[in-house]
Amino acid sequence: MSLKIDVIKDKILSENYFVLRNITYDLTRRNGEVIRHRREVYDRGNGATILLYNREKRSVVLVRQFRIATWVNGNEDGRLIEPCAGLLDNDAPEVCARKEAMEETGYEVGEVRKVFELYMSPGGVTEIVHFFIAEYSDNLKANAGGGVEDEDIEVLEMPFTQALEAVASGEIRDAKAVILLQYLQASGLMS
Repeated sequence: MSLKIDVIKDKILSENYFVLRNITYDLTRRNGEVIRHRREVYDRGNGATILLYNREKRSVVLVRQFRIATWVNGNEDGRLIEPCAGLLDNDAPEVCARKEAMEETGYEVGEVRKVFELYMSPGGVTEIVHFFIAEYSDNLKANAGGGVEDEDIEVLEMPFTQALEAVASGEIRDAKAVILLQYLQASGLMS
């Protein structure tokens, strides 16, 4: 049995960068009881992320960049270590992942593997993120990376074990990075 949802109000609060909506709805529970919810939902579109790895060197490529939300939440300089990521816009997820890898790291990757797609913050954000991994090598480096126009991205090539240690120490706190690094470890690809 699916839930019954009756929308009472759906008001756009902002369309400044993405869309922020205020939604009031009645939710009929499985037992028949109706409860009213008022929620704000942020619609920023869907995205893709990709972790580059090299089995021979036992290394990964991540990026470090400023994120305003982490700075507002008390992260001292607002920078996070992450895998390449971006919004799909009108691209297919794999196309977006490849494009972000090139723009942010300078690597033009070959075969990519989709590992899953996840809601990252379903309590208030609509975004689904498509997760990919791809092997890289030095000969696939086409440019310096660093992002486009309004981005200031530092490319980080690091030993896989160092990346895992950075997760354990709290230096890497980006969910996409943690999930993909743990996936890579569990997959046995780096063994």
